[in-house]
Amino acid sequence: MQVKYFPNKARVNKAVKNNDPIIMLASFDGKTVLIAGIDDALEHHVLLKKMGYKETDIDLYFRLVVNRSGADWTFVCPSDYKGIANRRKRIEAFWVDGHRVISEALKTIGYMVDIVIPKRFRRHIEQMKP
Repeated sequence: MQVKYFPNKARVNKAVKNNDPIIMLASFDGKTVLIAGIDDALEHHVLLKKMGYKETDIDLYFRLVVNRSGADWTFVCPSDYKGIANRRKRIEAFWVDGHRVISEALKTIGYMVDIVIPKRFRRHIEQMKP
């Protein structure tokens, strides 16, 4: 997993030391992690743009805001995720893949925290309950 820091590693480490929120994008394939302190990037699509990526690539990443309290996962499953047509199976695959990739990404950047899906992003999960 390759970690890319914005604007640089020292600035991100300072945010980590201060327990400031970190914006993190973990690619669906688990190969790349983009991170920045929230004051340097503000939002995930802003981080992409500042790092030279297309803002429209947002749907290629798991999106998180992280500090020592936990990792808040913006659970937004793209309608074309892995080409899975069945909505329930697509969301289940996104859930499983996300936990695997996000856990590895967090470990890579030195965080051992819970992954939490904030209430406002639980609509897909709530719809999956029997």
